[in-house]
Amino acid sequence: MIDALEKIIRTAGAEIMRIYADDKDITYKADESPLMAADLAAHRIIIEGLKQLTPDVVIISEEDRELDRWKKGDFPEQFWLVDPLDGTKEFVKGTGEFTVNIALVQQGYPALGLVYAPVLETLYVGEIGQGAWKQTGEVKRESISVGIAQIEAPIFVASKDHAGPAVAKLLAQHSHAKTRSMGSSLKFCLLAEGGADVYLRDLPTMEWDTAAAQCVVEAAGGQVQTLTGERFKYAKAGLRNPGFVALSVGARELLTGVDLSLSPSTEI
Repeated sequence: MIDALEKIIRTAGAEIMRIYADDKDITYKADESPLMAADLAAHRIIIEGLKQLTPDVVIISEEDRELDRWKKGDFPEQFWLVDPLDGTKEFVKGTGEFTVNIALVQQGYPALGLVYAPVLETLYVGEIGQGAWKQTGEVKRESISVGIAQIEAPIFVASKDHAGPAVAKLLAQHSHAKTRSMGSSLKFCLLAEGGADVYLRDLPTMEWDTAAAQCVVEAAGGQVQTLTGERFKYAKAGLRNPGFVALSVGARELLTGVDLSLSPSTEI
């Protein structure tokens, strides 16, 4: 199945790149987030590919016109969760730090996840129980794993555009720490390949923003938790995420003394 999924996600990425090169025609959704031709083109490719691959599995995509049906929950035990273009602000700004995300959620948790960064030509794949790997260009697949937290010299990764009060508190408490900033699901992936210890997000997200990359982190030996320490779960009513933290081995200690109650509500 992974080979078929890789073909789907790379095809979607290629179409995004075609549009990225010459047509950033931007419109806006009701919540004022940008919607572009690239989102819709990737959405169509992924939906068609997944329907052919697993015709009996429900597909939930950010660009699905029937998202309202999930506001009250009642999710199937297994479903695909898709973000055709994660990091639309990065797309608009031309940084190249955007991704295509596909996750298979089973009984509330991601079991398989693919994150593809078309500009970087880099694909991350994680399968629970099978490990995680990345591939850049045509080079051989490379197994990846999270690192062991460096408590005295930690590395934090944060969003370029979405850092809330708890993140500010964490960075202030560890003023000696290194901080890396980037867009989209690449923050998770950096941690998954051992490049960071903590990714704390205390501002709202949606489930399609995180499922695939969470799977990559977990398959690489890391953890993605709620701010109170439970494994981060899916199939929530409305598909809204609370705050979360992605951690390398032993990194939860770095949150000691940080008031995570500073995080705002999950309302988007």
